[in-house]
Amino acid sequence: MNKVVNRSVLRMSSLYAPTLKEDPSDADIVSAKLLVRAGMIRKEAAGLYSFLPLGLRVLHKIENIVREEMDSHGGQEILMPFVQPAELWHRSGRWDVYGAELLRVTDRHDNEFCLGPTHEEIITDLVQNELRSYKDLPKNLYQIQVKFRDERRPRFGLLRGREFMMKDAYSFDADAEGLDASYAQMRDAYTNMCERMGLKYRIVQADSGQIGGNESEEFMALAETGEAELVYCECGYAADVEAGACTPHPTAYAAESMEKISTPGVHTISELAEFLGCPESSTVKAFAGVGDEGQVWVLFVPGDYEVNEIKADRIIPGFRPMSDEELKDAGLVKGSMGPVGLPAGVKVAADESLRSIERWVVGANDDGFHFVGAKLGEDFQVDAWAELCTVREGDVCPVCGKPLSAARGIEVSQIFKLGTKYSEAMGATFMDESGAERPFVMGCYGVGVSRTMAAAVEQSHDDFGIIWPAGIAPAHVCVVPLSAKPDEVTEAAEELAASLAATGLEVVIDDRDERAGVKFADNDLIGWPVQVVVGKRGLKEGTVEVKNRATGEKTSVALTDAAAAVEAILG
Repeated sequence: MNKVVNRSVLRMSSLYAPTLKEDPSDADIVSAKLLVRAGMIRKEAAGLYSFLPLGLRVLHKIENIVREEMDSHGGQEILMPFVQPAELWHRSGRWDVYGAELLRVTDRHDNEFCLGPTHEEIITDLVQNELRSYKDLPKNLYQIQVKFRDERRPRFGLLRGREFMMKDAYSFDADAEGLDASYAQMRDAYTNMCERMGLKYRIVQADSGQIGGNESEEFMALAETGEAELVYCECGYAADVEAGACTPHPTAYAAESMEKISTPGVHTISELAEFLGCPESSTVKAFAGVGDEGQVWVLFVPGDYEVNEIKADRIIPGFRPMSDEELKDAGLVKGSMGPVGLPAGVKVAADESLRSIERWVVGANDDGFHFVGAKLGEDFQVDAWAELCTVREGDVCPVCGKPLSAARGIEVSQIFKLGTKYSEAMGATFMDESGAERPFVMGCYGVGVSRTMAAAVEQSHDDFGIIWPAGIAPAHVCVVPLSAKPDEVTEAAEELAASLAATGLEVVIDDRDERAGVKFADNDLIGWPVQVVVGKRGLKEGTVEVKNRATGEKTSVALTDAAAAVEAILG
């Protein structure tokens, strides 16, 4: 007679979870190393990954949390095509401006398509012929779908892949007030998602980037390995450094008139400050770039700050830094640029904080020379004033005035107020109460599903492996019998696994014919939140050992109390 197997319990002996003892040679961050070593993902090519059974279980857990929160907050799930016709992108105006990340393809009939990096065009086209009246609004439609962005340097495992899983949602309202309500609803849903996934996170002000719109916030999973920098304050204010308000305090250099001085070998701000014996805040830093129309600009900020290219793009559309060759062709001297005597046609922009400094310390546009005492409005002119600096730790909080703290994070989700950016471009309108045609007021809301998986690992791991939060773990508890052959230990372990599964817990049993040390190492690596060890000695006393993976604490409990002990750890 065949042995009856409990199908509700995962079995390590049959599970396809090929663990590795060594880190993969091409993995550059913790999550990329551990997810491969734990047998959850495998790299197929740069930025392309296969998800193995345990990894896919985690992915589905995240998807289900996202789905439940979206559904409970008024979202309706749809599924849009991954391959998108170029014609829609031409209508929105993004086909020629999105950049090289948009992978463009042509079919056998020479029709152009792209692999969707996002779905604003598709969703706008979808609804414009269906939602015709204000009575049809509001609507919130979402999908969980594969996306593709042809990253120049796909790295950091699932954090910067080319193909990735994402939830994107789009709200349609009749007016700005309706959008505010939809946005607030999604903000609440996203907060719940992060809480249920066990993430340590901050909500930060963010730049809208390529998606567009006039307001955006990111949900950042805090991690030292995070690719994003953020600042925050105890009052609750938080912002990505690309978007955060900045308050530099440049200092004046004592000079009564403009003087050209020789500065041999001086090409950096630190070298200049040391040469002059002044703080870096008394110097002015130059940064050259060019906009969409080909206009060359030189930007100036206090010497102790960095130019924020995102902010520069707001006043110079399409702004990008110039290469050394482009600098040379434009007649600009790298390391000695200044606003005095710039080549004809070059424009000047400066940070607002420099308005208060009458005389500047700047490059002389002559290699090995600088000006001290260059007078604003007399020796040179500024064509555009704007906030151009990148905020940093210690800057003043714009809300309460206290010093800002800094942290690093991983963007796991972002919400946008798009307004009418896409509806106007694509002619997507509805009829309002007066009978007039008006463009939809839209919002956009994204969750990086596969990115969240990696972020959770970056946040929660130790020297032994992954520590999964219970909400997204591939299973809640692993029962580990210290025997592989049929005996009282394996029998007790099987009964315990079945009884735990009967309570609704997701259970795996390590029934492999392996040494105890191998089992313990693999189970720590995989990161089950709770491990229950069943051994002969404990059984004689009617006890099992319960281990909390997060704390490493091991507790001996009565076999009859094992379920309660597991539940207590899982919360």
